[in-house]
Amino acid sequence: MTTQPQSPVTVTPPLPNRRNSELFLLAFAAVITTVALLLVGANQEQGLHWDLAQYTVAYLALFTGAHLAVRRFTPYADPLLLPVVALLNGLGLVMIHRLDLAAGGPSAKGLGGTANQQMLWTLVGVVVFSLVVIFLRDHRLLARYGYVCGLTGLILLAIPAVLPRSMSEENGAKIWIELPGFSIQPAEFSKILLLIFFAAVLVAKRSVFTSAGKHFLGMDLPRPRDLAPLLAAWIASVGVMVFEKDLGTSLLLYASFLVMVYIATERFSWVVIGLTLFAAGSVVAYYIFHHVQVRVQTWLDPFADPDGAGYQIVQSLFSFATGGIFGTGLGNGQPGTVPAASTDFIISAIGEELGLVGLAAVLMLYTIVIIRGLRTAIAVRDSFGKLLAAGLASTLAIQLFIVVGGVTKLIPLTGLTTPWLSYGGSSLLANYVLLAILVRISHSARRPIVTRPHTTPIAAASTEVIEKV
Repeated sequence: MTTQPQSPVTVTPPLPNRRNSELFLLAFAAVITTVALLLVGANQEQGLHWDLAQYTVAYLALFTGAHLAVRRFTPYADPLLLPVVALLNGLGLVMIHRLDLAAGGPSAKGLGGTANQQMLWTLVGVVVFSLVVIFLRDHRLLARYGYVCGLTGLILLAIPAVLPRSMSEENGAKIWIELPGFSIQPAEFSKILLLIFFAAVLVAKRSVFTSAGKHFLGMDLPRPRDLAPLLAAWIASVGVMVFEKDLGTSLLLYASFLVMVYIATERFSWVVIGLTLFAAGSVVAYYIFHHVQVRVQTWLDPFADPDGAGYQIVQSLFSFATGGIFGTGLGNGQPGTVPAASTDFIISAIGEELGLVGLAAVLMLYTIVIIRGLRTAIAVRDSFGKLLAAGLASTLAIQLFIVVGGVTKLIPLTGLTTPWLSYGGSSLLANYVLLAILVRISHSARRPIVTRPHTTPIAAASTEVIEKV
């Protein structure tokens, strides 16, 4: 008996994971950071020292270790996320070192002052990033602990409000937990925990948010009884603005929640209602609380008190004007004239010494991270991953808008730090955790779907006949 010839077996080659491209981009980021550091030293007449070479080696070794963790445990992750963040982190270290020199910091050799502390926090942040990549094997596991994350995030957000001022207040904002020799800004971590909670609730309770009520002005309004989650988020955000005097965190968390609700429901009515509630709460807070009035009046006319409440924003505007299009050059400006330049106003320092061109390049780096995060949200296959990735990317975009808008007088000052660029251990550590979760989701989105080969009924019957013969 003759048998039918079987079709040839096709072997699909493995898809490229572009980890070598990631390694090359990390090396390129190290080169840019080293050149920037040398320019600062040359223009400040610091000379060349072996400490700079040691810093470069340590920087490259640190991110090579992170690359190895990504290569081993998330081989299909987006190859642009880690190198772009490494470059932002490196430029931030260079600018913080520049501000140390402007403040009369160590000038004999190498780094020192807050730059050394930032390098230490970078080490901790990259290690935590690697640990999250290694031990978080599936981002969907976070959905199981959504309510736990939400409760923990709210507790962290509320702790500074109940602590005495001596342990929580700095520069007029009650956003710290200050202990002897150690301080932490819990809102940076509650941001990530609440995003996980929002994503888990929106997936589990999507029918509540999509239930249509009355039709008004071309929008399907939600039913009144379904507004409870939005009212809870509104009360929490207004409470942070009033009791902790932290407009930035209040606006960031509330805007992130509205973005995620809109993505989950595709109904603009939620955004309209949410923004109306926030605007009403802000107006009431303006007329009741003095610190809100001062913040708004300083924003409207900082030159009314240029040596007092408006001094910081006035100096920031002068820095941008001094930098012009191409900047004064690294090490040639006077960024130390802006108070808190290494934290809230590091964008002003970059605008002065790198100019509009350099600042636009830095903003483009953030844009790359945000766009790749949104592309990850589109590509990932599960609803929780889509919402979480979109929420993480949107939070970065909102935070960047709030920071840049504040230092350029587009919106009132908020006190938020620029992710991976500004000085601050809490911000750096929290944003590396955010990056690790985004890397894990991008691996799930980009990895190939493994399907088991199957035989058609005719082929299976032919095989059975052959075995009998």
